[in-house]
Amino acid sequence: MSTSQVLQVGPLMPAVAQGLRDDYDAYVLPDEPAEFLATHGGDITVVVTSGSAVVDAALIDALPNLGAIVNFGVGYDTVDVDAAFARGIGVSNTPEVLNDAVADTAVGLLLDTLRGFSAADRFVRAGRWPVDKMFPLTREVSGSRVGILGLGRIGRAIALRLSAFGCTISYHNRHRVDVPYEYASSPEELARNADVLVVAAAGGDSSRGLVDRAVLDALGPDGYLINIARGSVVDEAELVAALTERRLAGAGLDVYADEPNVPEALFALDNVVLLPHVGSATTQTRAAMAELTLRNVASFLSSGALVTPVR
Repeated sequence: MSTSQVLQVGPLMPAVAQGLRDDYDAYVLPDEPAEFLATHGGDITVVVTSGSAVVDAALIDALPNLGAIVNFGVGYDTVDVDAAFARGIGVSNTPEVLNDAVADTAVGLLLDTLRGFSAADRFVRAGRWPVDKMFPLTREVSGSRVGILGLGRIGRAIALRLSAFGCTISYHNRHRVDVPYEYASSPEELARNADVLVVAAAGGDSSRGLVDRAVLDALGPDGYLINIARGSVVDEAELVAALTERRLAGAGLDVYADEPNVPEALFALDNVVLLPHVGSATTQTRAAMAELTLRNVASFLSSGALVTPVR
């Protein structure tokens, strides 16, 4: 019978799950966890999870000797960090290693959404080119005004890439940062002065619904929304309404409020590009995330310190 100190909560990348099994004989939390927690809850000192599972206060309370929650991914909004920190439990994530992949995704989504490349591909595949003769004109990316909501590591990587397109960059954060971009005092002000609003803010309760109807209306019928952050940052019902009512020119989305469920109203819209949360899904990035996740586990179990604590 395993007496592991490590508990996997929710699905993980196979390399991570295999590493946890091989090195620590890790448990996997069952779908019906009550009996397992009653028997093994006191053994667990490290939980390893990802954004596809919830580590809430109830689970944390059921693990009296828990010392660390290691998250595979940069976002940790599915972890109740307040409950963890109240117990002195450390929380880690995988920052830096996925900045480039997610920033590349944001720029790719922006290009596809404004230029309509996916829609043009469908136009050709459907045999419409010989019949309709010309695909509708689209919006140029170069020289656009781009507002970035959340100028952290990923936001800055996006800004750097779009600067090469001659885009005018502005941003909104909780606080100004030392960058050569114009600061907007609110998301609404940012949207009002942008052709494209790129959402790169961290998820969680503090940013839930930050992009609401007022922000979408400020972006307006000629504006575009790109979201590579978390679905919760955008009021999805208001976004769907704005797109279907043509109060917004288009959107490129990699994240959604209730993944993997995507509002069906968006499926028929050629001005919307829909990706299945693949922002960091490259071989190189996922390998680096896996290595950092396992390094956090090893470090905590050997020294009590996490390599990349969130605070």
